[in-house]
Amino acid sequence: MSFAVIQTGGKQYKVSTSEILKIEKIESSEGKTVEFKNVLFLNDDKSTEIGNPNIQGAKVEATILKNTKNKTILVFKKRRRKNSRKKYGHRQPISLIRITKIFAKNGKLISEAKPQKKLSKEIVKGDKERKKQILEAQKNKQESDKKIAKRVKKIDEKKKPLKTKKK
Repeated sequence: MSFAVIQTGGKQYKVSTSEILKIEKIESSEGKTVEFKNVLFLNDDKSTEIGNPNIQGAKVEATILKNTKNKTILVFKKRRRKNSRKKYGHRQPISLIRITKIFAKNGKLISEAKPQKKLSKEIVKGDKERKKQILEAQKNKQESDKKIAKRVKKIDEKKKPLKTKKK
């Protein structure tokens, strides 16, 4: 499986195709294609390239899925014995991206993502319902197995001759 290590927003990410990442916000609209030319490391199934510090000509393409904010981080400051407390939150702006293509330094395509399956509420709901039905069927099977085991045990007890104590 091929992957690359890219640098964006002051952080480094190990990425492979069709992977969805949360990165620092990119000033571009949703659905646009973005190129990351700051590639530090490339690994193909056959070869490995290490940059010094970057690999010239190598790039990673991604599409922006969503520009949003991350989870709230609570900041709580307290000065002890002074009855002084301060609480506020912060939501860091992020971009959700999907890696589509990885190119080597000579422009050769290393790997490409398959087309993304469109998820709708109906598909997700159907998958959840299917999982529920499978779990319910497994529970019913376990219960019926237990009942059968109890019946077999009762029948075996009836067939055994009663042991009496000899005096």
